[in-house]
Amino acid sequence: MQLQTTNSPFSKEQVEWLNQLLPSLTQEQKVWLSGYMAASGNTAVQEIAASVETEQAQAQRPTAEKREATILYGSQTGNGQQLAQQAADQLKEQGVDVTLSSMHTYKPKQLKDVKHLLVIVSTHGEGDPPDHAITFHEFMYSRKAPKLDGVAYSVLALGDSSYEFFCQTGKDFDERLAELGGTRLFPRVDCDLDFDEDANEWIQGVLKSLTDQAGEQQSSSTQQVEAPAAGTATYSRSNPFPAEVLTNINLNGRGSIKETRHLELSLEGSGLSFAPGDSVGIFPENDDVLVTQLLEATSWDPEEAVPINKKGDVLPLKEALQRQFELTVLTKPLLEKASLLSENDAISQLLQAESSEELKAYLEGRDLIDLYQDYGPWKGGASDFAAILRKMPPRLYSIASSFEAEPDEVHLTIGAVRYDAHGRSRTGVCSVECAERKEPGDTLPIFIQKNESFRLPENQEAPIIMIGPGTGVAPFRAFLEEREELGVESQAWLFFGDQHFTTDFLYQTDFQRWLQEGVLSKMDVAFSRDGKEKVYVQHRMKEHAGELFSWLEKGAYVYVCGDETRMAKDVQDTLLEIIKEHGQKSDDEANAYLTAMQQENRYLRDVY
Repeated sequence: MQLQTTNSPFSKEQVEWLNQLLPSLTQEQKVWLSGYMAASGNTAVQEIAASVETEQAQAQRPTAEKREATILYGSQTGNGQQLAQQAADQLKEQGVDVTLSSMHTYKPKQLKDVKHLLVIVSTHGEGDPPDHAITFHEFMYSRKAPKLDGVAYSVLALGDSSYEFFCQTGKDFDERLAELGGTRLFPRVDCDLDFDEDANEWIQGVLKSLTDQAGEQQSSSTQQVEAPAAGTATYSRSNPFPAEVLTNINLNGRGSIKETRHLELSLEGSGLSFAPGDSVGIFPENDDVLVTQLLEATSWDPEEAVPINKKGDVLPLKEALQRQFELTVLTKPLLEKASLLSENDAISQLLQAESSEELKAYLEGRDLIDLYQDYGPWKGGASDFAAILRKMPPRLYSIASSFEAEPDEVHLTIGAVRYDAHGRSRTGVCSVECAERKEPGDTLPIFIQKNESFRLPENQEAPIIMIGPGTGVAPFRAFLEEREELGVESQAWLFFGDQHFTTDFLYQTDFQRWLQEGVLSKMDVAFSRDGKEKVYVQHRMKEHAGELFSWLEKGAYVYVCGDETRMAKDVQDTLLEIIKEHGQKSDDEANAYLTAMQQENRYLRDVY
């Protein structure tokens, strides 16, 4: 029988070829070919079957949902922005499509299109949102806030447990998002100043929740963030650079009651860079005298091994107290943990709601030695106490130099803190370490804290107004040094204040030189103890109110650096008065004017 296209699966050309081949084959060749075709045919059938099974399984398996997340951050000093970027990077590495934005620039109407919302926000002052989160916070509590049914969210709250309203802004957002119909993707995490471990756990928890929700298997690489490899040149908060002290001088003159140190630190070989407005973080050590006093008060063994983190790492007690733990600040959360170890009922009474004022007074100016002596006897030993202590947080100081001008150095302006309280002399942990215990040639462990919320204008023709009394003048020295290096010629006006002209005029020669050379256009100073009446920077602002408002109308950028509780509040009140009077505006209009400046990044504060 001859093959036909109608009785076989072959094409016309193949049929013609086979009909010519088959008659020429011997019986042996036909048998061999038959066996070969059977064997190869069976393999092909198995491959086809396997392929079909795979396709069927894929068709039956639920399609993995595309993972996407919007991260919004509200940051005052840069910590929130840094963590938001860290979270975005880690989520992107695991295939999550991330939208990252500051609350300051985010358009709230976009919320209705968001499926997964991650909020990272700090709390400022007495429970207030950071400056760049104020407008967004107000919107979320307004009638314009959209319903968020179907939105899965999580909040990372940053704060300082030494303040009464710890992480309040994060708590606000967490509760409000729920009220608007959102569901928690992962529980809110409240972070103290030593936020690294808690923040990392939140990021990993969020990622696992996103993965579980999408029906995918979490990659093992998300389980742990690897530490920098040995020998790496990447220095950061988790891997600080040992910066050599090049210069350490007192800026105050003889007779001043203040001591303000000017430190110049070497960055050679670090690979670190910075911009005006950034800060340096220093990891300090507790004074050996304080550690010794605590060990004597407790009778603890200095060599006893105690835990220093959640991973179970240990150090000898004395070293841990000196380098790892905060000893000089008491907080309500610390007292709550300590009450579980104390056999003294008085500490529990102090933590009752009706004793809030007494608790606030007790926490002011006391340290761990006071706590141990006041509320003994104690259960447990050194390890139990170490387990409740807060990790030593870094101290941030505004950079007082320009990287463009001096790329191998960074300059800091640090006021030494000393005071007497409750029968003992007290000192600032980091400020007095720098003032008394760091000589040229010594090193300090540092990192650069970026602060995109306190930058010189991108438009170099825009005028700037800088308001910074005391050590708050530090970033403005960096601003002016940068402008000098880049040849910026726009107007610049500095308001500076301190106690006495002769002893407390920080960086006087620098500012006077910049005035002569035109780098600085105007400078008004206020020395509060030189006259019969105390005069502060806000008084100088009022004296020049008309001119100051005209600068605002020309698009001037206003920068404020220093103490938030008194100075920054007084400066803002004065600005509002000037806008109201010289702009002929109502209270509401003046507030709207200043809010608009904030939205345009023309009113920027670095306050503490």
